[in-house]
Amino acid sequence: MRECGLDPEDARTFVLVEGEQVYFRSEAAIRVSRYLRQPWRSLALLRLVPRVARDWLYDVVARNRYRWFGRRDVCVVPSAAMASRFLGE
Repeated sequence: MRECGLDPEDARTFVLVEGEQVYFRSEAAIRVSRYLRQPWRSLALLRLVPRVARDWLYDVVARNRYRWFGRRDVCVVPSAAMASRFLGE
């Protein structure tokens, strides 16, 4: 985080590190969507939208995510079947 100019104690943005490349906000989300199943993989089409507009939409969703999708007090521990869907090391 420090190498990217971000405070690791203030993690308020989405950061994806792929090799030597670092991606933020909407670009990070679009790149992560490549590893997901449909329909989420289709989010890659948002690359056609200018980054300024994508990041604005990203910020709107980030500000409202708990209101729209709810909030949990604890993290869910996935079952073995669900854990197999996560990316490995």
